[in-house]
Amino acid sequence: MKNKFKHIIFSLFLVAITISCNKSLTPKEKEAYLVKGKEISKESFKTLSGKLKEQLQKGGVVHAIPFCNSEALPITKELSKKFNVSIKRTSNKIRNIKNNSTARELEVVEKFITLKENNKELAPIVEVGKNDKIHFYAPIIMKNNCLVCHGTVGQEISVKNDSIIKLLYPNDKATNYKEGDVRGIWSITFDK
Repeated sequence: MKNKFKHIIFSLFLVAITISCNKSLTPKEKEAYLVKGKEISKESFKTLSGKLKEQLQKGGVVHAIPFCNSEALPITKELSKKFNVSIKRTSNKIRNIKNNSTARELEVVEKFITLKENNKELAPIVEVGKNDKIHFYAPIIMKNNCLVCHGTVGQEISVKNDSIIKLLYPNDKATNYKEGDVRGIWSITFDK
């Protein structure tokens, strides 16, 4: 009886190890998530930047900053529902505290920054997280037209626009970027 009990416990232990070690994806699965993640991040960028351009045309940066403050997260949530995933934009230098990074997201941002500094290729990452969910990470690269809100005060960012940013985002750290810098990442979470 004792040996049978030990055998059952040992068998359960092996099953638990097998399940916990089976967190990797097959190459085919990884490629499928990579394609889907790129599709979602591309559409999310297109949607957000399109709405932002509309606001810039309506009233310039003074009009666009409040729009970002109130509408960027709801738009991202809407896209998350559409694709049945969790979509997030985050950075090591966040503007909106609601976009705070996890420890893993910070590691990924730093990895992309280091790769960029060393003139290495930046490729999206797909992995299974500790929560057994699939994570897709892709770099967000600073474009020239984004510098009016994310550049340097007194250069690309006017003092007036900086005061609006500081009013809406008192803990803002998302400035002093140059064109081509890694601004942050798209972090997309799928259920496996």
